[in-house]
Amino acid sequence: MTKVVSLGGSIVAPETPDAEFIRDFAAVVRQWLASDLANRIILVVGGGGPARSWQQAYRAAVPVADSDAQDWIGIMATRLNAQLIRSVFLDLCPQDVVYDPTAVGVFGGRVMVASGWKPGFSTDFDAVVLAERFMADTIVNLSNIAKVYTADPKLDPSAKAVDAMSWEEFRQMVGDEWTPGKNSPFDPVASKRAQELKLKVICAAGRDLPNLRAILEGREFSGTTIG
Repeated sequence: MTKVVSLGGSIVAPETPDAEFIRDFAAVVRQWLASDLANRIILVVGGGGPARSWQQAYRAAVPVADSDAQDWIGIMATRLNAQLIRSVFLDLCPQDVVYDPTAVGVFGGRVMVASGWKPGFSTDFDAVVLAERFMADTIVNLSNIAKVYTADPKLDPSAKAVDAMSWEEFRQMVGDEWTPGKNSPFDPVASKRAQELKLKVICAAGRDLPNLRAILEGREFSGTTIG
């Protein structure tokens, strides 16, 4: 079984890398892999605090910020985070960090680690491409958001958390446009492609590792299922 996890940079490196979380996350992944030799996992890592800080510095340094330039700054942050994650799985991840998900030939180990690819979308889209390539039907989207809400709870006090929703409902909420640094439970561009592929996405709190274990093992979990 191949699982795809879109691992939010905000939990890997909120401001700087969180070594304790990375250690505990790796332990959960290794435990799941050890439970069945057929299990494999693809980890697509976001940019987190470093991406936001460097993008903000760029915007402050120029009169008009270029969208692609901002994306490339964020992509470079994802590559650094991804290299860190790969390094804790060296014995299970013989392949280099994947920069281009369309150029991957084979899955060479038990763990594959990918980063950002190119401007126009987030690492969520890379996760969708890899899910299609390696025939995974579900993406686990781990971030600092435990569930998807009907609206932004910071702006709308009547917003409610939901356990399940359709792609039509979700895409009405997030729209179709990507902007660098956009804060959305799942990238709008990735959402469009995931809907076309009939993928399921589970959005869950990345730091709740017992919950992640339940998701990987197919048990009851807390989160929002889209699809």
